[in-house]
Amino acid sequence: MIDLYTWGTPNGRKASIMLEECALPYTVHAINIGKGDQSKADFVAINPNSKIPAIVDREGPAGKPYTLFESGAILLYLAEKAGKFLPQPTGARYQVVQWLMFQMGGVGPIFGQVHHFLRAAKEQIPYAIERYSKETQRLYAVLDARLAESEYLAGEYSVADIATYPWTARHEWHRTDLAAFPNVKRWYDAIGKRPAVVKGMQVPS
Repeated sequence: MIDLYTWGTPNGRKASIMLEECALPYTVHAINIGKGDQSKADFVAINPNSKIPAIVDREGPAGKPYTLFESGAILLYLAEKAGKFLPQPTGARYQVVQWLMFQMGGVGPIFGQVHHFLRAAKEQIPYAIERYSKETQRLYAVLDARLAESEYLAGEYSVADIATYPWTARHEWHRTDLAAFPNVKRWYDAIGKRPAVVKGMQVPS
């Protein structure tokens, strides 16, 4: 059994989608980031960075409880635990890893900044909105070009797709019309129909 500490954000949904895709049993612990649950001592003991998601695998390495935070690290760990969505041959494996890092270092941080300055900032800052909006569109163009030549980001469906999908699911938040990126839209629609993705996107209910 795995304890999942999460909230309804793109990063949180990466973990719940992965758990559903791998059919690993898990218990959800809702960490309401709007109420500051992430800063409470019991959660900080699990993740000293005070961010969701985090997991505790009660049957970790050597059969002992194992705690892990950072969504990308969680995806890799679960992929290895389940033997799914992360190929073993070096070349194929690092195709997946590079697109996972693309999400972790680009898509997540940039889309998150767009969300902040468009939806949460106390004042509209045109420079910030323009800067992050332009970079968001550039990243979508990179995704679209890649998906023009590949069904999924790294060839076969993988943790790279699982990491990226929840962020594109908020395309309306960053004022992006997926019709402008037809290959992304095809990929997005296909992933959105997967039963595990549908269930994972609803966590925590």
